[in-house]
Amino acid sequence: MKGHEIPEQYLDGYAQLLADVSATGRRLTRYEIESRRALGEQAADAGHGLRTLVNAHLAATRAAWPDTPGSADSALAAMQQVVDAFAEGYERAQRLAVRQEEAARREFIDGLLHGRSDLGHLAERAERFGLRLSHTHAVAVAQGPTAYDESAPVPRQVERSLIARFGDRSILLTTKDGRMLCIAPGEQDEVLTHFAKQAYAATDGGRVAIGRAQPGTGGIVQSYKEALNTLELAERLDLDDPVLRAADLLVYPVLTRDRQAMADLVLDTLGPLAKARGGVQPLLETLTVYFACGCVAAKAARQLSLSVRALTYRLERIHQLTSANPADPAHRYMLQTAVIGARLLDWPTKEL
Repeated sequence: MKGHEIPEQYLDGYAQLLADVSATGRRLTRYEIESRRALGEQAADAGHGLRTLVNAHLAATRAAWPDTPGSADSALAAMQQVVDAFAEGYERAQRLAVRQEEAARREFIDGLLHGRSDLGHLAERAERFGLRLSHTHAVAVAQGPTAYDESAPVPRQVERSLIARFGDRSILLTTKDGRMLCIAPGEQDEVLTHFAKQAYAATDGGRVAIGRAQPGTGGIVQSYKEALNTLELAERLDLDDPVLRAADLLVYPVLTRDRQAMADLVLDTLGPLAKARGGVQPLLETLTVYFACGCVAAKAARQLSLSVRALTYRLERIHQLTSANPADPAHRYMLQTAVIGARLLDWPTKEL
């Protein structure tokens, strides 16, 4: 194919149609319009560019012009109708192709993240989307103040930033359940770090969790679940860090692996605080802040807006009720573990 030449099939009957319509001044019939739309769809499916196709129609019009009956205005009106119908069919085919591509991409991502698809078929399709499932991958998940889909401005902004920085590095960016996701090779931690920074900035203070790098298809599922669990932990524990790594928080899943044992520890250790005049919550908050401040009374008192004397009184009251002294290293680990367990299990808001 040279210049603006295209297969003759897409201009089939055009010269005769041009002559007939321009001679009579009539408009194209419904059948004629639909046949031109169909040719436009076929051309789009064959991969021809619309600019080349329009130029081919213009060239065919110029070639037929000396023998075209009727006025120039009639001939131009006929050409306009034909090209408009042809372009409409072309665009219709392109929209359908985009929808099919989006549906295939969404099906692939859902299968990838839930691990329910045939692994061989999934691996075949993965390369089409830039992933090699035999390699190690890690998943970062960003959660903002609102839900996102792939057409939203925020995910597109983050994607543009990553492409500008790293180009094509076998990175897959997508959305799932209103969150933004980045899947990257495990050895390219700088990609996930950059994604986390950009997502945090674009969501105006959202939270990002990064799962550990894992091998194979199942590894992507595992890393994704770790990132989701890390986001849930951050919310329960009210963690301030905008970017959290599952590898840094492995102690928490360990603590909750035996939920009943943790519930027993919480009730046995902290249950007696219910006897306090103000109930459990003020004393539980005191312990949470005290441990977060490294057991420095003055610092904890400032965060709680208490005097050091008032804080000391609360700690003494906790000691009296629980028989465990927060200031004693021998008792501190049990108390701190129970406090973490209470937050993980949402006690005392929920009964254990």
